[in-house]
Amino acid sequence: LMSRVNKDMEVILATNPSIEGEATALYISKLLKEKGIKSSKLARGLPVGGALEYIDEATLIRALEGRVTL
Repeated sequence: LMSRVNKDMEVILATNPSIEGEATALYISKLLKEKGIKSSKLARGLPVGGALEYIDEATLIRALEGRVTL
């Protein structure tokens, strides 16, 4: 990956929503930042049509952290 990207690019990371996935995204984003390459991560949160009463706490927290102003 590092040999294929340059400063004019953005890398969008899509990892599993697990501890391992988050650690991998953090590691890769640090490597990219050192080279001045922009990176972002896919948003996580509530699925369309999902009922709040069935959402786990971690998913709800991620949804709140990724909220946008309307």
